[in-house]
Amino acid sequence: MSAEGEEAPLGEAGGYRAAPKAKARFGNETPAAIDLKGVTRTFGALTAVNDVTFEVPDGCVFGLIGPNGAGKTTTFSMLAGYLTPTRGEIYILDRSPDATAELKGKVGVLPQDALLPAGERVGDFLVYLARLQGMSSPEARRSAEKVLAEVEGGDWWKTRCGALSHGMAKRVGLAQALLGDPRVVLLDEPTAGLDPRVAYEVRQLVKSRKGRCTLVISSHNLQELEEICDYAAILDRGRLITVGTMAELTATSSEVRFALAQGPVPEDAVRAIEGVRTVAWHLGARELVVTFDRAQCDAEEIIRRGTFVLYQNNARISGVSKGHGLEQRVMELTE
Repeated sequence: MSAEGEEAPLGEAGGYRAAPKAKARFGNETPAAIDLKGVTRTFGALTAVNDVTFEVPDGCVFGLIGPNGAGKTTTFSMLAGYLTPTRGEIYILDRSPDATAELKGKVGVLPQDALLPAGERVGDFLVYLARLQGMSSPEARRSAEKVLAEVEGGDWWKTRCGALSHGMAKRVGLAQALLGDPRVVLLDEPTAGLDPRVAYEVRQLVKSRKGRCTLVISSHNLQELEEICDYAAILDRGRLITVGTMAELTATSSEVRFALAQGPVPEDAVRAIEGVRTVAWHLGARELVVTFDRAQCDAEEIIRRGTFVLYQNNARISGVSKGHGLEQRVMELTE
């Protein structure tokens, strides 16, 4: 890594700069593996990404979220080095994405519609890609065998890529993105079109990589992202709407919802609970939505106090949840 203010050599594809300063921070002591600063990308008169700034903490799973046309694919393509920003700067591990020499073997990418060479055998294909990273032949074979086993495709070594099912091909694509244990892995719709069991296995694989590398996932599957991501950025019409931890985005650390069956709704009694800030009754959903002071108590304590008060006041509780789902949050922010 370059020291603060130190100049670094250009990549072989013309990597136009190294980061001019030490790694940025995400409001804590975790360094940023990826840093976008005022990034804009235009295509003629169309602005696909407009002045986007955010950081991706090192070692986390980070989601890129937004409806069609939000700018996710364009942002992903710039991170992967397929496109360059019209304005602004992107740093991955303190390097521009087009600094190919410095980032070789450090960044793995799985595009959404990646096509495998139909006539190549899976093992030969992965070894070839590993060799392109600069590995020796023995190292390349060991790395290819390792990642293929990791995606549970160890039996496909001699299978031609064209003979793979969609799910198998997707997992081989994931395997190539993981070759050499890259420090940053970019995944575009990694479970799209997969059956539930294979999608589950891919999610478990992503979770197992958490802390070992930084993963950025662009996906429309919000339930999946809510399950596996530590942080996320929500985009809409090319602009960044919000970015934060998944707990912040879903309010799981500051909001509790009590679903009540028909019967008493003791709002005032709940409002009087120590630590409660606000109470709102949503008639259609029959939910009491309670926000609280996190300096005084946590969500679990509010659940304990709230259920006790509701029970005392003859309310019938049909469910308790923390925060709101990511899908609901995205709908609120992008409608």
